[in-house]
Amino acid sequence: MLDFSKKVAILAPLAGYTDLPFRSVVKKFGADLTVSEMISSNALVYNSKKTLKLTQKSPIENPYSLQIAGNNTDIIKRAVEIINSFNGVDIIDLNSGCPAPKVVNHGSGSALLKDLALLTSIIKTIKNTSTKSQTSVKIRIGFNEKYPVDIAKACEDGGADFIAVHGRTRAGQYKEMVDYDAIADIKNAISIPVIANGDITSFNKANQVLSYTGADGVMIGRGSIGKPWIFWQFANQQEEITKELKYKIIQEHLDKMIEFHGEFGLKMFRKHLHRYSKGYNGASEFRQFVNNCESYNELSSELNRFFNNSGF
Repeated sequence: MLDFSKKVAILAPLAGYTDLPFRSVVKKFGADLTVSEMISSNALVYNSKKTLKLTQKSPIENPYSLQIAGNNTDIIKRAVEIINSFNGVDIIDLNSGCPAPKVVNHGSGSALLKDLALLTSIIKTIKNTSTKSQTSVKIRIGFNEKYPVDIAKACEDGGADFIAVHGRTRAGQYKEMVDYDAIADIKNAISIPVIANGDITSFNKANQVLSYTGADGVMIGRGSIGKPWIFWQFANQQEEITKELKYKIIQEHLDKMIEFHGEFGLKMFRKHLHRYSKGYNGASEFRQFVNNCESYNELSSELNRFFNNSGF
C-alpha cells in the first residue's frame, strides 16, 4: 500500500512517455509510486495485445498502480476481474481527468465529471470487485465550470482510498492557470488523502504546492520529462544534484529503453534526448546526431561527450 505517513511523490501517467523504462528509472531514483499509461477497459476486456503490454511493470515498481479508463460499469467490472489476476498490481486507478477529445467523446476520462452519480457508481464497482490493496481516482476540478468539492466528495462516497487532483477544468486543457486554492478546498472537505497535480515543474514548486494546499503528496507528469531527477530531489529534499548523477539517470534510461523495446528503443529514446538536451550548449547539433544515429554504442559515446561538454 502507498504510505501516507510522509509526503509522497507520484509519477503521473503520460501516454507515449511514462512507459516501463521511464517508470523504472524514476522509481529507482525516488518516486514513491508509478502509474501505468492509461488503459482502455474495453481494450483490456477484448484482450488487445498492445493493451496487455501496457500493463507490464518493472520488478522494482512497488507499489504499482494500473490506471483504467471507461464509462460502462459492466465493462469496467470485467476489466477489474482481469486485473485481479495480474501479479504485482497494488492499486487500480480510475482516469476521470483526461481531456483528450478521443477519450472524452467516448464518455471516458474527464467526461465522467459531467455525471457524478455515474462516477460514484464506477468507483464503487472497482472497489467492490478489486482484490488489490487500494482504489484511487485521477480527477480535474470540473468539466467546463469548477465544482471541485462536489467531485471529490463523489469519489470519497464511491470508496476511493485517495485521489489525485489536476487543478484545471477539462475546458482549461493544459493552458489555464492551475487553481491550487481548489485543491486546498478539496483537502479541507474530505477525509481521504489528496495528491496535488498540475504545473509542478521543479523541486521547489513541489514543496510550495504542498505547503499551500496541505496536500498529502504531489503527482508530477510533464514536469519530469527531461528531468526525471525531480523525484530524487524530492525524496532527498535536496535541490542540488550533481552532473554525474543526472548523467547516470539518463544512461540508465537509455539502457532500460533498449532492454524493454529492443532496437526500436533507440529511436523511441530520441524524443527523450531532445528534452534532456534542451537549453544546453551544442543542443541543436546533438539533436541532429541523435536523429540519425542507429547504433547504441555510438549514441552512448556521443551522450557521454555532450553531457561532459555542454555545461549540463
